[in-house]
Amino acid sequence: MIFIAVRFTVRPEYREWLDRVADFTAATRAEPGNLFFEWSVDAADPHLFVLLEAFASREAGAAHVNSDHFKTAMEWMPDVVAKTPDLINVETAAQGWSRMAEMTPRR
Repeated sequence: MIFIAVRFTVRPEYREWLDRVADFTAATRAEPGNLFFEWSVDAADPHLFVLLEAFASREAGAAHVNSDHFKTAMEWMPDVVAKTPDLINVETAAQGWSRMAEMTPRR
């Protein structure tokens, strides 16, 4: 699995980031090799959005980067971000989320 974490800092006038990326998100989630594509907003900074995404293989990740919706997003996103996004990109043998061993719900 290819796991990617990206932090996007958007310009204050583009606070509606999640609305802007809705089509991109839906198209990416529909890709055959996409395992997850999840956005969150930083609790301390409303202009910082975090994307956690994973693809089943290198090939699936390459298909994503070569997709029309990715290319379209790369055309408009530079006008909306306040700085170059931070990125972590790793390959792992896992194929999705694992359970946290240190915590289980109390019943």
